[in-house]
Amino acid sequence: MEEKFSELDIQHIQKKGISIETIAKQLLFFKNGITKVNLLSCATINSGIWALSETDKQYFISLFDVQKNNYSIVKFVPASGAASRMFKFLNEFLNEFEHGNETINAYINRKKSVDLSVFLVGLKNFPFYQDLKALTISKYPNYFEMEKDDRDFALIKTMLSEEGFDFANKPKGILPFHWKENRIVTPIEEHIKETVFYEKSNEKAKIHFTISADHQNGFEQISSKYPHVFISYSYQKESTDTIAVTIENEPFRDDKNQLLFRPGGHGALIENLNELQEDVIFIKNIDNVSQNHIVEIVGYKKLLGGILFALQHQIFKYLNQLEQKEIETQNLTDIIQFATQKINIRLPHDFYKYQTNYQKEVLFELLNRPLRVCGMVKNEGEPGGGPFWVKNENGQESLQIVESSQIDMRNEKQLAILKQATHFNPVDLVCGVKNYQGTKFDLTQFIDENTGFIVKKNKFGKPVKSFELPGLWNGAMANWITVFVEVPLTTFNPVKTVNDLLKPAHQPDLDKN
Repeated sequence: MEEKFSELDIQHIQKKGISIETIAKQLLFFKNGITKVNLLSCATINSGIWALSETDKQYFISLFDVQKNNYSIVKFVPASGAASRMFKFLNEFLNEFEHGNETINAYINRKKSVDLSVFLVGLKNFPFYQDLKALTISKYPNYFEMEKDDRDFALIKTMLSEEGFDFANKPKGILPFHWKENRIVTPIEEHIKETVFYEKSNEKAKIHFTISADHQNGFEQISSKYPHVFISYSYQKESTDTIAVTIENEPFRDDKNQLLFRPGGHGALIENLNELQEDVIFIKNIDNVSQNHIVEIVGYKKLLGGILFALQHQIFKYLNQLEQKEIETQNLTDIIQFATQKINIRLPHDFYKYQTNYQKEVLFELLNRPLRVCGMVKNEGEPGGGPFWVKNENGQESLQIVESSQIDMRNEKQLAILKQATHFNPVDLVCGVKNYQGTKFDLTQFIDENTGFIVKKNKFGKPVKSFELPGLWNGAMANWITVFVEVPLTTFNPVKTVNDLLKPAHQPDLDKN
């Protein structure tokens, strides 16, 4: 593979901290394609997803409260991207509206832009409306003499222009999401508020944000107001960038003949996650916050944490037993039952033909892994990956979170399984990342490298293909022990477009807590 690259190419690759072998693997993915996931069935209640009684919920919540002081805990929040997608339909409006030649209603009809219509109807209910109006008036002294269409256009331009609020080029974390207690509140602050459930009397609660370097100052300006919480940051590593290729699968070069690399997607953040030293890591997306239902949301965080504590305690107990030279038949039976019925491990088909010592080795290997407990909500049409039973290329069956991009939509059987899905993934999980001896796992050893995907983009006006690494909660955690737990839809309040801020979870005066 090295013959394909010049000495300058190799220097460029090595300067980014990427190995030639990694580049070679990526080029083979482009050449040979990536095998789609093999769905066996969707995970459902009692087949991969726990549904708990109120009594069980209270037990695990209480367990978390009792035991949390025995663990170091951090919340991990991916927050590096700009909010450009939130305002996509508004940017399109600014670029395509024939200002002065058509009405906004005519544009809405011409473009079938329901989003724009919803935005304008709800304009006064956005938390930033008063500030936006004030800035717009300062920029347009004749604002009150303008026609309504012109005022609306001016407001949107002020919101998105570099001279105005420039919202689409800022990270979601610092945007004005909520209005409460007579002030604007950002997602950073909502995440800080949620840390109440794992605060300790003698230690600050911890949050780790993955951000881009350009945005750190904005994050720090907000987080500095909350000295009672320890907040840390990291950037996506250059070494996780992936090579881009032409449509013919040849390395893409810019006008200076340099190789083009692109960020590897959120799967690259497994490296950032791997550097955290805490025992337990909660993961939640930056935009999944609410100013309502806080008590309920915090309760379900405790629930997931309590389940993790209980399962980890049992797993560690069994790993210690499996290390013994001799093990009683009943103990081995108990371990098998726990593995298959409680934590969704499917044993090799010929497992029961093995000698006892080999059965112990297999069980030890299957149990000695990182553990994740993931909240799953009922499928009500929201976007997102879902929980499925899958079979990998080696014939191993396991529970996975699968995105639609990983599924062969031309395969009727696979499509039928997808349509039967009862739940989807809100990205609400807690991870145990240390082994039974208290040593941190190397999380990079549990990635399924064959679960990345290829995306098509444009660069310098030319089509380009890039490789996205296995997703953080998809292939990057493919070989973890996985437990799915049903949680209510009230715990899932993402803001994918600015109009989501008009939903009840993000509107004021509804918080009864």
